[in-house]
Amino acid sequence: MTNNFKKALCGGLLVCVPWLAQAQEVTLKAVTAFGQDTYFNERFKQFVSSVNEQGKGLVQIQVMGGPESMPPFEVGNAVRAGIVDIANSTGVFHANMVPESLAMTLTRKPMSELRANGGYALMDQIHRDKANMVWLARLSDGLQYHIYTNKKVESADLSGFKLRGVPVYRSFFQALGATPLQVAPGEVFTALERGVVDGYGWPSVGIFDLGWQEKTRYRVEPGFYNVEVSLFMNQASWEKLDQPQREFMRQQVAWIESLNEGAGEDAKADKQHQADAGIEAIQLAPAQADQFEALSQSAGWQAVEELSPQYAQQLKASFGS
Repeated sequence: MTNNFKKALCGGLLVCVPWLAQAQEVTLKAVTAFGQDTYFNERFKQFVSSVNEQGKGLVQIQVMGGPESMPPFEVGNAVRAGIVDIANSTGVFHANMVPESLAMTLTRKPMSELRANGGYALMDQIHRDKANMVWLARLSDGLQYHIYTNKKVESADLSGFKLRGVPVYRSFFQALGATPLQVAPGEVFTALERGVVDGYGWPSVGIFDLGWQEKTRYRVEPGFYNVEVSLFMNQASWEKLDQPQREFMRQQVAWIESLNEGAGEDAKADKQHQADAGIEAIQLAPAQADQFEALSQSAGWQAVEELSPQYAQQLKASFGS
């Protein structure tokens, strides 16, 4: 090998090595189903910031927009089709594709237990098979839903109530005697104002993000279910990552899920905020509260059994109480 050839080869490598290093970095297109400044987008913003700060040369995330650019119920289809690589969303929004995802909200078990008992692996595989997506991480864990109303609740019988609901608790509302109505979040304030609905189901946090406290007089205790907000990723996009990139993402997932331990304090603070705003907590009598909780579980799991007879028993074994 001549000196000139060696020099030419080395020069080429010096030019190519930086190019190769840069080519290893992948940018994932992301979307969020929640408003930019809402509670259920905060954890996602932390995740994106951490990945972009620590993942230089490996993985970067570019957030393309939120519900203003893509309706929440279309996010699942966008991930499935690869229009976006990753999404901050909830299985509730793509239950039409993966009805089994309702179990992610019905469960009382923390994500750490689901990862250990095989529940996570089962749900992830179902998502891969049915919707071409990976269940990457859970960004909310330990928060409950509540029924909020502008009419006083006396018992677990809500006959005559019209409540805004979503698929995951529609069966429960019906079991209580209420009429569930599907109303987009952006239309709930007007629906309350005009009497289209008497109340709504919503987590213990977040109503101030939407201004609903102005039309809300009561919050029913106890709460029910375990609010699920997750990161979902297109399966092909995940498989295109090399081993170092996947390992980096797994580390980021472990870190972001560890932050869920503070959910209880978040709920406590928001309930105090609600009280300060004049929202009264209605604590059902013990017997009524027991009936309320029992109906929430029986109605929820009955819906899963009807929608997914293939997986219902496996899901109940790992996600059920």
